[in-house]
Amino acid sequence: MLSILPFGFLFMMVLGFGTLLSLSSVHWLGIWAGLEINLIGFIPILVYKKEAASSESAVKYFVAQAIGSSLLILGSLVGFSPSFSWNFADLLLHDQYILSLSVVIMALILKMGAFPLHYWLPSVMAGLQWMPCLILVTWQKVAPIFLMVSFFEVHYMFWLSMMVALVGAGSSMTGGVGGIGQTQIRVLLAYSSIGHLGWIMFSAMVSELVTSMYFFIYIVISISIFFNLWIVDMKNMYNMKSFMQKSNISIVNILVLLISLGGLPPLLGFVSKMIVIAGSVSHNFLFMLSFLVLGALMSLFYYLSLFFSLYLGYSSILKTKFYYNELWLNINNSFILVTNFLGVFVIIWLFFEGLFW
Repeated sequence: MLSILPFGFLFMMVLGFGTLLSLSSVHWLGIWAGLEINLIGFIPILVYKKEAASSESAVKYFVAQAIGSSLLILGSLVGFSPSFSWNFADLLLHDQYILSLSVVIMALILKMGAFPLHYWLPSVMAGLQWMPCLILVTWQKVAPIFLMVSFFEVHYMFWLSMMVALVGAGSSMTGGVGGIGQTQIRVLLAYSSIGHLGWIMFSAMVSELVTSMYFFIYIVISISIFFNLWIVDMKNMYNMKSFMQKSNISIVNILVLLISLGGLPPLLGFVSKMIVIAGSVSHNFLFMLSFLVLGALMSLFYYLSLFFSLYLGYSSILKTKFYYNELWLNINNSFILVTNFLGVFVIIWLFFEGLFW
C-alpha cells in the first residue's frame, strides 16, 4: 500500500503531528496551523499512485480543505477583534460571539464532510485507493470532531445544540438517501461515513465519553472492512469476478462487516447506536433523534440489499473451498468476525452495569 511510497513514513508522521497539534492547542491559531500541517502531510498520500482519478480527488480535497481553513481563520479573527483573545469563553460577553462561533462551526463541518457541506466527500473517495480512503474516513475526522465537542465544554448554548442536532439529523438522512442505488463501494462507504458523522455529532450533546465510544467502534469496523476490501480489491459492488479469485472468508467478512456498519443487532455497529439513543433519552432532542434513526434504517436497507444480492445470488461461490488463503490471513479474518459478534456480549454487559436504566 504505502510501503512503495518514498518517505511514506514521514508523510504519516506529519499527518499525525498536525492532528495532535490541533487537539493540544490552546487557541485557534494553533488549531489552524495543526490542520494545515495535517493537510500538507495527507496530500502526497492521495497522489502516490500517480493516477488521473487520484490526482483529481486530491485537487478536490485540497480545495475543500482550503476553504474550510479560510473560514476557520476568518471566524477566529472575528472573535479576536472585539475581545483580543482567542478564547471563546471571553467572547461570550460580546455581540459577535454568535457570528464567530457559527463561522468556525461551518468550517469544521466542511472539513469533516458533514451535512450540508458534504458534497466533496463522495467524489473525492470515488477516485482514491483503499489506504487513503481509510485515512480519510477515520483519522482525518479526529480533529474536527473533538474540536466540535470542545464547544460544549466551554458553555452550553441552546442554539449551538440545535445547530449540531440539525447537522447530525441532516447527515444521517443524507447518508441514508445518498447510498441508495449506488454501485461503487467507495461512494457507498462515503455516504455511510456521512451518516455516521451525523450520529457522532449528535452524541457530542450527550457526553464526550459517548462520542469517543461511538467513534472508536466506527474506526474498528472501518479498519476491518477496508482491510478486507483491499484484499478483494472490489471496484464495483456487484462485480463477482474478483470474488471468485479470493478467499471465501474475506467475502463472509465483507458481508458481516457491511451489516455491522449499518447497525444491525446484535453486531458491534448496533452497540454504538444504542449507546447514543440511550444517552439521548434525557435530552430534549428526541424529534431530531427520530431522523437519525430513520437515516440509519435507510442505510441498513441498502446494506441488507447488498448482503442478500451477494449471498443469495452467488451462494455457489461461498460453498467452494473455504481455506484458500494462508493460515495467518484466515486467523486475522476470523478475529475480525469474532470482534464484530462481540457486540452481543457488550450489550449484555451494558445492561448488567445499569447504563441504560
